[in-house]
Amino acid sequence: MAGDRSPYVHRRWTYFPTPRLIFWTSIFAALIMFLLFHSPPPDLSPDRRVAASWGGQSWERRVLNSGRPRSHSPSHAAGRGHLSVLVTGAAGFVGSHVALALKHRGDGVVGIDNFNTYYDPSLKRARRKQLERAGVFVVEGDINDGALLNKLFDIVAFTHVMHLAAQAGVRYAMLNPSSYVHSNIAGLVSVFEACKSANPQPSIVWASSSSVYGLNSKVPFAEKDQTDKPASLYAATKKAGEEIAHTYNHIYGLSITGLRFFTVYGPWGRPDMAYFFFTKDILKGKPISIFQGPHHQSVARDFTYIDDIVKGCVAAIDTAQKSTGSGGKKKGAAQLRVYNLGNTSPVPVSKLVSILEKLLKRKAKKRVLPMPRNGDVVYTHANISRATKELHYKPTTDLQAGLKKFVHWYLDYYSGNTNRNS
Repeated sequence: MAGDRSPYVHRRWTYFPTPRLIFWTSIFAALIMFLLFHSPPPDLSPDRRVAASWGGQSWERRVLNSGRPRSHSPSHAAGRGHLSVLVTGAAGFVGSHVALALKHRGDGVVGIDNFNTYYDPSLKRARRKQLERAGVFVVEGDINDGALLNKLFDIVAFTHVMHLAAQAGVRYAMLNPSSYVHSNIAGLVSVFEACKSANPQPSIVWASSSSVYGLNSKVPFAEKDQTDKPASLYAATKKAGEEIAHTYNHIYGLSITGLRFFTVYGPWGRPDMAYFFFTKDILKGKPISIFQGPHHQSVARDFTYIDDIVKGCVAAIDTAQKSTGSGGKKKGAAQLRVYNLGNTSPVPVSKLVSILEKLLKRKAKKRVLPMPRNGDVVYTHANISRATKELHYKPTTDLQAGLKKFVHWYLDYYSGNTNRNS
């Protein structure tokens, strides 16, 4: 999709573009300023502080070797072994899987991650070891470090950026809102700035979220549906990111593809996700909380297995067109797309627990509680027809099969058999 019309904007905006855009820009600007001046700074404890030093010949050689594809081609979109990709958030759940998939097919891959303490950094470092064994160098640094990003682009002529670094989680935003502005808004701008100044400019694929649908009651969620009623600060920062993406596409000619992920799960997953901590608590005999919506409504999620998400991410990279700018100047209309990546098969959380009980051979101690007002929504369901048509995206793993693979990994990993989880 080329041109200046944003695929992120609900169609009714087209009738009143100027006042509507001004309104939302004002809202986002006010939100950012409020959080910056009224919120505590992000946690910068010693465990969270990233490495202060980088550079030097040895470091540059590692970056260059990691980013070098198996073979070279004059075609920017040749794919499969011809690309050089910068993956942000490479030690994260989705980032590590995508980086491995790209490296295994022969692409050059360089990762960057700040290894923050939102959840246990040892899991992130274990993922990094998997990447290092595959030949992927993960730079320890912050995406808000513009000098570091520019240095990486000086060393490697990246054809693509897979931007997956973000502050995740709906509930944590109530405790540390400024971390979401720092990572999801300022961090996104920092990445876009590095990309628009690069010559040649890379194509960008980045992770938005199904959370942007917010209080939208129409299901299944389609990309053209309304996304101007976020239910959480996390969702608001992702929605702001989509509008920022439109701006950089419009002004600088960056080719940008946004992916709205729906409840990703699987091996090497995030410990803050329900399926993960349910597994831990069931094994420890601790009670788990199962939330209900208003009027005892079941909470359901469109659980999407990690391998299916990876296929969608790689397909987005392979179909991304070139950016049209050079040195920060736009030379023509550039591609701007957004896709849902889900399993299009919502499952009640109660069924998730039932499957885990059978796989773990343990009965869960359940507490059924009303859903707290923390930004969570009752139901998610992806319409994936656009991704199916344009990316040939077709999820193949149902929840039963996916959870079986996760439980196998979990039992191995926490018994110390990490080498079996390559």
